[in-house]
Amino acid sequence: MMDRVLYIVNAAHEVNTYIPPHQHECYELVYYLNGLGTTNVGSRSYHFRSSSFALIPPNHKHDENHREDATILFVGFHSNHPNMENLQGVYEDDKDHTVLQILLRMKAEFTRKQDGFSELLNLQMSEITVHLIRLLSASGFQSPTEDRVQYVLNYMNEHYRHKLSVATLSEMSGYSYDRFRHLFKERFGSSPLRYLLLKRLDYAKSLLQHTQMHISEVSAAAGFVNDAQFCNMFKREIGLTPRAFRLSSQ
Repeated sequence: MMDRVLYIVNAAHEVNTYIPPHQHECYELVYYLNGLGTTNVGSRSYHFRSSSFALIPPNHKHDENHREDATILFVGFHSNHPNMENLQGVYEDDKDHTVLQILLRMKAEFTRKQDGFSELLNLQMSEITVHLIRLLSASGFQSPTEDRVQYVLNYMNEHYRHKLSVATLSEMSGYSYDRFRHLFKERFGSSPLRYLLLKRLDYAKSLLQHTQMHISEVSAAAGFVNDAQFCNMFKREIGLTPRAFRLSSQ
């Protein structure tokens, strides 16, 4: 059973670089030598940092959002090992940086290109594959960097105009109600309900500035329960009524 390396590449990304969703016909292992950010692999969102790596199966969409300057080392490969099929996500390298050490040997071999280098690369990739299967298939092992709170935030950003309860969001995250509220506020600086309120108000402000929609239509479109709630919240947060805001923006 042999793995086959297709490419191995070093890359650098500046802070705030966003790589849109894309997919490959092969496996890809992306090792983050340094940096910080998030990546969506399939339907799940993860947080990456130095000495973590993403494992992406063939034909799985993934993206990257870099919050800091980053240096990465990534390898594309084919593998027919059946236990690889269920491995995907972002993981921490072990304390000995085993994955990184093998990748660096592969990079050096690829750079030198001595006789038989491609066969040696494939053997080294198989070494990584066996290590990953041992590590990631261990009983009870879970990705330590799966970002469940970020996953919920992504959902909120897509559905903030709909009726959302903190109970539903906490259930989606897998945390208890109180734990979810604490983690969310610690991470994003406001409670889930306030985050939703500010998203709805920003959307309402955009509608007031760029459309001629009636105030009640703006209220409904932005996800508020009724006009009274919308006007009260808007005045409290913005300092103007929706109508006054519209006039001041013209």
